[in-house]
Amino acid sequence: MVNAAPVGETIKRLSYFSDFTPATVKGDRILAAIDVGTNSIHMVVVKIQPDLPAFSIIDREKETVRLGNFNETTKELTTAAMDRAVAALKRCYAIATSFQAEEVLAVATSAVREAHNGQAFLDRIYAEVGLAVNLISGPEEARRIYLGVLSGVEFHGQPHAIIDIGGGSTELVLGTGEPHRYLSSNKVGAVRLTAQFISSNPINDSEFLALRSYVRGMLENPTQELRQKLGPGESMQLIGTSGTIECLATLIAYRRLEVVPTPLNGFQFTYEELSQLLEELRRSTYAERLTLPDMVPRRAEIILAGAVILHEAMGLLEAHSLTICERALREGVIVDWMLTHGLIEDRMQFQKSVRQRHVLKTAHKYKVHLERSERVARFAMTLFEQTWGSLHTWNSPEQELMWAAAILHNCGHFVSHSAHHKHSYYLIRHGELLGYTETELEVIANIARYHRKSGPKKKHENFRALPTRYHRQLVLQLSALLRLAVALDRRGMGAVKTIHCRFEPESQVLYLDIQPSHPGEDCASELWNLGYKKEYFEQVFEAKLVATLVS
Repeated sequence: MVNAAPVGETIKRLSYFSDFTPATVKGDRILAAIDVGTNSIHMVVVKIQPDLPAFSIIDREKETVRLGNFNETTKELTTAAMDRAVAALKRCYAIATSFQAEEVLAVATSAVREAHNGQAFLDRIYAEVGLAVNLISGPEEARRIYLGVLSGVEFHGQPHAIIDIGGGSTELVLGTGEPHRYLSSNKVGAVRLTAQFISSNPINDSEFLALRSYVRGMLENPTQELRQKLGPGESMQLIGTSGTIECLATLIAYRRLEVVPTPLNGFQFTYEELSQLLEELRRSTYAERLTLPDMVPRRAEIILAGAVILHEAMGLLEAHSLTICERALREGVIVDWMLTHGLIEDRMQFQKSVRQRHVLKTAHKYKVHLERSERVARFAMTLFEQTWGSLHTWNSPEQELMWAAAILHNCGHFVSHSAHHKHSYYLIRHGELLGYTETELEVIANIARYHRKSGPKKKHENFRALPTRYHRQLVLQLSALLRLAVALDRRGMGAVKTIHCRFEPESQVLYLDIQPSHPGEDCASELWNLGYKKEYFEQVFEAKLVATLVS
């Protein structure tokens, strides 16, 4: 999370964050985005032209590090792979710095998600490189791939399926340029399947059949679900991204044209051409694959598995051809940043509210009483803003996480009234809310978890899962504010109309003036609950709370 300018005014109802601290910029901006993938680490450095708005890529960096080569016994990233990755990230960071990038945005995907020591690896990167890498879920990875493709391809309102084959997973997306219709992330990747299924050279028939059967079995459901999202009479075009698909396109282009188009973006090939190439790759040895155009050793190891994945996916989708798009996850990270910083107001404006929309969708799914949650969120936002600078110095990004926690704090009632705060943690943490990193989801879930009962303790596994002291302090303080907000709507009937905070620094007292919604309302239940909840608040902020009813 990146600090932004302090919140300047009260955020109103569900226009929260729709124009959340927009950047006021003049001139171009330089940004770098890094994808820490299962096979490779990729970086793009871009120049953003806010007036258009658009961005152009001014530098690229790639290093094959093979994080996906797990230790099979421990299911951990190997020391050698982590060493390669750290060295590559140091180079990337130095390059980004040389371009004077104002931010270096980094995300980690499949390999780090699944490794038992994934968080320890991210901690090491931060310690040795000074780079904060955000872990993202599979669906969130697919969403950002969609953003990246949209930044380079005009869909004209027609359905397009996107396939991105990585080292550890394959993402499938269906969209028209508006909100996506379908997202999925599937545990079939070129590195993963090479390690699991291929030991012969060239691959023997039994291994090849096992590989194809496994891929088909893994992709049948998601491809069927994607096709079901098409309307009556609709057809779709298929777009392919990622190094694996680009490599296959390069080989097909050379077979057809004896030259590789530059750029490869927009190049098309057919299912029949891929079928022919797959047969060639199947019968070739590793040494023979190394002689193919533009082939590098590490790609030669995994290209057969990648070709099988793409071939099975195209068959299941009944796609007769595929078009290459060279923009994907890294560019999607850039677009997401531009959206959240108010730099995009055109055809992708709908994506700007992806966080709010998915929070509200989750609230609906778990039958949250939304009117009540909105009141609690409104009180929480007011408390946050009116105590800024006196009790805390958190800014807009942190306030947005608090809003999400406030809306969803009671979603655990969907499971059981008893210990519902603990159920809320689980539902939020594992609900795959789009637009958030894994760390941000952990923060939201913890804030909601501690809106009642005991405060955070070191023995609590969920609290220990927070990666840094910064995140633990964030949860402590924002959950304390959320407790007060919940108390202010104790009966769920909107007895309190407005609140106003006054902090006296000399006496360390926060005075909370409460205005009732109706004349004669004593708000006795709310005042009693504030008295009950304030102990935690006073411990966290080392300040006394005095609440008073005013007319």
